[in-house]
Amino acid sequence: MIQQRHIISTILVFFSLLIYSCKPPAEKESAAATDEARTPVTIATISSDPIAEYIELNAVSTFLQKSFVKCNANGYLQEVNIQLGNFTKQGQVLFTVKTKESQSLGNAINSLDSTFRFSGLNTIRASDNGFITELNHHAGDYVQDGEQLAVISNMNSFVFLLELPYELRPYILNNKSLELVLPDGEKLKGEISSSLPIMDPVSQTQRIVLRVSPSHSIPENLIAKVRIIKTLKIHAISVPKTAVLTNETQDDFWVMKLLDSVTAVKVPIQKGIETGDRVEIISPTFAPGDKILVTGNYGLADTAKVKIVQ
Repeated sequence: MIQQRHIISTILVFFSLLIYSCKPPAEKESAAATDEARTPVTIATISSDPIAEYIELNAVSTFLQKSFVKCNANGYLQEVNIQLGNFTKQGQVLFTVKTKESQSLGNAINSLDSTFRFSGLNTIRASDNGFITELNHHAGDYVQDGEQLAVISNMNSFVFLLELPYELRPYILNNKSLELVLPDGEKLKGEISSSLPIMDPVSQTQRIVLRVSPSHSIPENLIAKVRIIKTLKIHAISVPKTAVLTNETQDDFWVMKLLDSVTAVKVPIQKGIETGDRVEIISPTFAPGDKILVTGNYGLADTAKVKIVQ
């Protein structure tokens, strides 16, 4: 009797194990099917930070003052002590000119009276600190009185000239400084020095002089981007730009808001300021803890099932 009970108990345990072992695969298949029905997405939260709308304009670097080095006598260039691009100091000897008279009479005069020490050499010096941006003659050239020999760009007159459309003038009236971004990404602070009292007749732009204090030399005719603040909001509700969806005509906008851990709903919005990577939401009002889909949101229907991934 005991042996029969033991056999029956063994059979019951075997069938229980068999039923239990068959059940998990079905549950796994059901869970897998559920996961496949969900769209993998990533989320971001609402932020309340300062946001600004900018206008970008071009500004060109230039030297406002240039000194023209000219010859002071007819003769031949004996020495040229500079090269194109050199930095010169005020009073530095740039050229030595030997007059044509001394070229023919100098040796004869010295042979008659050696104590006279006639050389006929004239020195030409720099009148300003700056860079040699133009060099017109070399040693041995014959030059005439008043002829241009070189051009010195005064380093203290280095500025950026901003071509400002007149309709944008109100946006800089209260600004004393503007940010300049160079092509290599370097940012400079530009102080508004003055505005030239003349308009370009074709483009209707006015030149604004921006003085900068760079830590290194910047070449002339370099184009920089100037950012002018058009609108600024200190506490603006915004989301990443990838979170905002639109229709084909781009007249209807919405975001996909996470309702719970697996459900996302469509929320129509009204956009405000747009920057490089964020968009201001004017309406509706979101709570700081609301979660918005930023990837995997394209093409989702209202109340879509999603799966959050890292």
